[in-house]
Parts: sequence; C-alpha cells; structure tokens
Amino acid sequence: MIAALFGFAERRTTLGVEVRAGLTTFMVMAYIIFVNPIVLGYVGIPGLEGKGLPFAATLTVTCFTAGVLSIAMGLASNYPLALAPGMGLNAVVAFELVAGRGLTWPQAMTVVFLEGVVITILVLTRFRQAVMNAVPLGLKQAISVGIGLFIALIGFFTAGFVVKPGAGPLPVGLGPLRGLPIAVFLIGFVLTAVLVARRARGGLLIGIVATTVLAIALNGLFAGWKGFPTPGAAQIPAGIIQAPDFSTFGRLDFGLFAKLGVLAACLAIFSLMLSDFFDTMGTVIGVGGKAGFVDAQGRLPRVDRVLLVDSLGAVAGGLANSSSNTTYIESAAGVSEGGRTGLVAVVVGVLFLLATFFAPLAAVIPAQATAPALVLVGFYMMTVVREMAWDDPEEAIPAFVTMLVMPFTWSITNGIGAGFVTWVAIKIFAGRAGAVHPMLWLASAAFVLYFALPLLEGTAR
Repeated sequence: MIAALFGFAERRTTLGVEVRAGLTTFMVMAYIIFVNPIVLGYVGIPGLEGKGLPFAATLTVTCFTAGVLSIAMGLASNYPLALAPGMGLNAVVAFELVAGRGLTWPQAMTVVFLEGVVITILVLTRFRQAVMNAVPLGLKQAISVGIGLFIALIGFFTAGFVVKPGAGPLPVGLGPLRGLPIAVFLIGFVLTAVLVARRARGGLLIGIVATTVLAIALNGLFAGWKGFPTPGAAQIPAGIIQAPDFSTFGRLDFGLFAKLGVLAACLAIFSLMLSDFFDTMGTVIGVGGKAGFVDAQGRLPRVDRVLLVDSLGAVAGGLANSSSNTTYIESAAGVSEGGRTGLVAVVVGVLFLLATFFAPLAAVIPAQATAPALVLVGFYMMTVVREMAWDDPEEAIPAFVTMLVMPFTWSITNGIGAGFVTWVAIKIFAGRAGAVHPMLWLASAAFVLYFALPLLEGTAR
C-alpha cells in the first residue's frame, strides 16, 4: 500500500531507502529544534536575555509546525522536501523587527503571517510558478551549485572549522584546530567521506550516528571540556520525555501598522516575503535537480503543490509564533541517501512530532556530527557545474555571480537576486533585451527594490 501510494516502482526506490533518507534529513535538520528557540529567545545575547520568546514553548511550536508541514509536503507533492522554521528568517524577526524596530512578538509574528498570506495568494494565482518557469536554465543550474557551496559553508561554519575572526582584516578564517568539537568534526568528516567514497549504503546516516557516538564517548572522557554549547549535545540525557507547551500559539497583533506606519510596515512585509519567495525557489530547483526531478528546461512537475505547502508554512509559522517555515536545503541530504518520494518528508515530519515529546534525545546530536554530512551534500550538488555553458559569457557571468553571492552573503535570496539583475543587465547592454522574459523583468525590478530597501526604509521611518 505504501509502495503504491508513493510510487516506489516509478521512482526506483524501496521502503528501506526512503526511511533511511528520512532519518538522515531529520538528523541534519534537528539542530533547528534548539537553535530556533535560542534565536527567538535571545539566549546568550547581552542586554536582550529575558526579552525573547520562552524556550520551552518555542521548542514545542518549532517541532509541531515542522512536523505537520513536512507531512503535508510529502503527501501533497510526493517529493522528499521537508520544512521547518527558516534560519535567517528567524533572525530577521528577532533582531530586525523586535529588537531593531521595537515591535512586540505578536506584532512581529503578524508580519510573518501576512507575508505568508501574500505568497499563498501568488501561488493560487499561479504567479509564483510563472516566475520559476521564466528563469533561464543556466541560472537554475547556478542556483543548484550555489546552494551546494552554501550548504558546505554552513557545515564548515557550524563545526567551527571556518570562523569569523574577532579581530583583523580577514572576513573569515580557519578556526582554531584544537578542542573536543573540532576533533569530533575532523574524525567524523574523514569517516563519512570514506563511507561515501566507498559507496556505502546509508553512508551519510552511518557517519552522523557514528560521529555522535564518538562525541558522547569523548565528552564523557573529557567532561571538563566545554565543547558543545547546545543544551544536551553529546550527553546522555537525564530524562527523555518532556511535555509540549503551546502557550504562545495563536498570538497575533495587527497593531504593527499603527506602530510602524503603513509604508514602513508594508516594506517590512515585502522584504520578508521576497526572501521567503526566492529562498524556496532556489531550494526546490537545487534539490529537485539533484534528485533528477526537473525536466530539460529545469522545471519541476507539480511545483504548484510544493509552493502551496511552502507558502502555508509561512502562515502557520506566524500563527504558531515559530517564525516562517520554509522548505529546507538540508533536504538534499536525504536525496543524497537515495530518497526520492514524499515518504522521506513524512518520516521527517513524524520524527519532528515525536520530538515535541522526546526533545532531549534530539538534543544529543551535536552540530559537529551533522556538519560532515552537510559538507558532502555540497560536494554532491556541485556536480551539475560541468553541465553549464562556461564558453558563453552572457550566460556564465550571471551564473558565476549567483554561485558566489549565495555563500559569501549567507543568503540564497541575495545570490538569486544578484544573478537575475546581472543577467538582465548584460542582455540589455548586449542589445538583446528582447530575450528577457517579462517575468524576469518583473523579478529583477523587485530585486532592485529589495537591494534598495535599507535606503527606502530609512526614508520611511
């Protein structure tokens, strides 16, 4: 019945492969269970501690929304795409809307709710799909490669292998190669790389589990080392079950228009919406391309179902006070493990729902155990670079800009925007403006506005 429901024969997969891929995706996404409450709760931020959302309640709604939406994505689209509150989007809510502009938490979450409503309307009118279909194949390929580089950088950064130096002229640098966390990462990376190189079935998942066991053992032997700052990481939990806390669910406040003014409020909604809009587009193209779902023009069949669930994720995130839920680029980890159907997303969703009760178990996995898998997923996604038209500068330069801006600015949206604007500008000055699709004109104009938002918002205040 399950095989027929998800089309195992058509996708050339099995129940075991799909479940294993779901476990892998969940493990590389599990960090959000604790990172989202840390960001929205201002944990460890001097001057802001105690002013954020409560940790336990935010953890509950983070797991709950991720679980429900991932299951919905798997059943509605039959693609291995999982959702959870988006990193970056949660920081905008916490530090820009609340700490920066003085909104209350219900008002900030209303911004998230409204941008989700707007994006849902764009999906229902098929506008969002039309924009995706108008993107040239070269830019779609570049988005996939850029996401691969971005995922790899996330892995290196969360492991502490790459750091932002506290002083000096360098924007990034090699982290201090000492201490328990970096040792765990390096050993785990070598182990996982060997498994992948030898084409071991479930290599990424085995690498994550083995590295976690290693981290627990080393943490037990060197208990005095302060290696894993995430609560419970690499430690056998004292308790396993904790009761869910839905006390923040449903808190909205439309007084944000009176607080900011109509123009500034609309610009805040537009900025968050544009980021959400194109983050998902990049993820869908990148993960779909890696899985072999896209056609010769880089189009994903049934993309309207993917975009609808993703858009409702923003609505649900605002309503639940968990921040906007979006399709995760870490879904590529499950695809790399062979996952090809929506059962992968359903498995991820069920595990997130269980995590609302068994969060202490999810906390055991340290970032240093999942980082090697992320780096190697980036390796997998880089392979499409050989298919790009490097001998055509008109196509290759915008693609190159797209690939580099994503990791260098820590933003999928920035990379897509820079690529779009560059592509259109080159076509104009090359005398080929007629080759630009109307939707690409519109998207590029929106990105010019997006990049100019700091100036416009300063004028609106």
